[in-house]
Amino acid sequence: MTSVIDLYEQLSSAPDDRARARVIAEAFEHMEQRYPEVTDLATGTALRETELRLQKEIEQLRGEVQKEIEQLRGETREMEGRLQKEIEQLRGDVQKEIGEVQKEILQMRSEMRQMDHRLQKEIAQTKGEIIKWTVTWTGGLLMTHAAFLLAGLSYLLGR
Repeated sequence: MTSVIDLYEQLSSAPDDRARARVIAEAFEHMEQRYPEVTDLATGTALRETELRLQKEIEQLRGEVQKEIEQLRGETREMEGRLQKEIEQLRGDVQKEIGEVQKEILQMRSEMRQMDHRLQKEIAQTKGEIIKWTVTWTGGLLMTHAAFLLAGLSYLLGR
């Protein structure tokens, strides 16, 4: 069969239902030979159903991706909060240590001033003792010289 018009003429000219049925069966056979993969061809409805199914899957994936993005944002905010707390704690610890070091420096300065004052006092005392010793020694030496001189004079004179 070459056209639909031929099919119509054969059906119209068929003498009975049995002949018409035979013409229809031959038309189907001819169509199956001409289009052997009719079952594999997509129809508009099938394409629309596939499109709708794919759109649904895309929306599901989009929802899942959006959910994961929001989850990651939440985790990032949580991590940022923890890190901020750690930074503040470290900042506090460093400030505390700086305060302790400053106290130690002030204490060491105070101790150095006390030590300096004590050393100055000891130096002054030592100077005084040296002066006393020098005066005592020099005075004792002068007296010894005077005694020798007097003894020498009295020996020279007294004789």
